[in-house]
Amino acid sequence: MTLLVHLTPAKNVRSIRRAGIRATSPGRNNVTGVYCLPVLPSYQITYQWGRELRRNGQRTLVAVHFRIPDDEPVWVGHYNAPPVQLGSAAAAALIAEQQDARGYELLLPRPIQAAEIHRIRGVNRVTGWRYMPNAHGRPPCGCPVCNPRGAYGAAKIRKAYLDE
Repeated sequence: MTLLVHLTPAKNVRSIRRAGIRATSPGRNNVTGVYCLPVLPSYQITYQWGRELRRNGQRTLVAVHFRIPDDEPVWVGHYNAPPVQLGSAAAAALIAEQQDARGYELLLPRPIQAAEIHRIRGVNRVTGWRYMPNAHGRPPCGCPVCNPRGAYGAAKIRKAYLDE
């Protein structure tokens, strides 16, 4: 059984304990599912998406740990590359053997039942990266997709982007 973790806002905990996690996240290849990562020895890699998910306004995230069979098909890959379909154990091994596993994601194309949930716990607030892995020291992108109107500091970033 592969142990995976899904990050979600803390306000969803009661619903998740009662009914599990719905498969509503749009993935590539017209697949909807649940985004997650395998639990790895590295805390930072396991919870790497936490800081990026907080950019959408959620301040308190929790980690939902759940187990699925090793041969369960999942989609795995780097966020900016086409995903491949593998068994969950093979996908976890693929992520674990990467030299730099930041930016990898795993999409389980089905809902998680409440009985499959192992535990729910809080997540350290400063874990992960923002914008993209290795973004430190690089100026942020000023396009409207990366910096929508009304986002904190977006006008200043867009002005600097247009002045280049």
